[in-house]
Amino acid sequence: MARFYCPEALRTGLALSLPPGAARHVQVLRTQPGDVITLFNGEGGEFEATVTRMGRSDVDVEVGTYHPVEREVQRPVHLLAGITANERMDWLVEKATELGVASITPLVAERSVLKLKGERADKKLAHWQGVAVAAAEQCGRNRVPVVHAAVTLNEWLKQAADGERWVLSLAQGLVQDSEQGPQALSQMAGKAAVTVLSGPEGGLSPAEEAAALSAGFRPVTLGPRVLRAETAPLAVLAALSLGA
Repeated sequence: MARFYCPEALRTGLALSLPPGAARHVQVLRTQPGDVITLFNGEGGEFEATVTRMGRSDVDVEVGTYHPVEREVQRPVHLLAGITANERMDWLVEKATELGVASITPLVAERSVLKLKGERADKKLAHWQGVAVAAAEQCGRNRVPVVHAAVTLNEWLKQAADGERWVLSLAQGLVQDSEQGPQALSQMAGKAAVTVLSGPEGGLSPAEEAAALSAGFRPVTLGPRVLRAETAPLAVLAALSLGA
């Protein structure tokens, strides 16, 4: 059954018009009056909904049965990810959503190729949130991860929440000496919330990594191979979600 995000106060028996994005998608699928779709509003659970009218640009539905379905991982993982270039960041947001990330904060790192400010930053943030919504619709999640406004590491550290903190590191000696790896990450985290800090192309600068370590981040490695900026945090998410 096709699934659509509808940020409304949904309840059984409610008649409403779908948001423009969901309405366009329903029309592309050539849905007809009487067809049943699934709606979720990000607050948990999902509703059946029956299409009652197909307009030229709008779609009306009647909300039906509620199902208290949750497909979240037990351990919240918050990703603080260095902004990568163009489509790579889109891909990271999409796949992180599929793997169960709780929230994503784009990091304006010293080595970030893409620099954001003003109206351009607002447009990118809205775009990435839309990518997360589409990924949640596709993968069956009923909660959409929040994509926060882009910040520098120093800005994030000033308002950082409590919990386990990891920084993906390639510091000399760490790869050789560390006993950590994907198979050990789940045991390291337990059931606590985890913030994972990863850099952009080229990694974090020495100053950024030093600031993270001073703020209580624990350096972790994924082994002897160097993963791409958009791949490394996904490897952590996969290890944590499979072990949750």
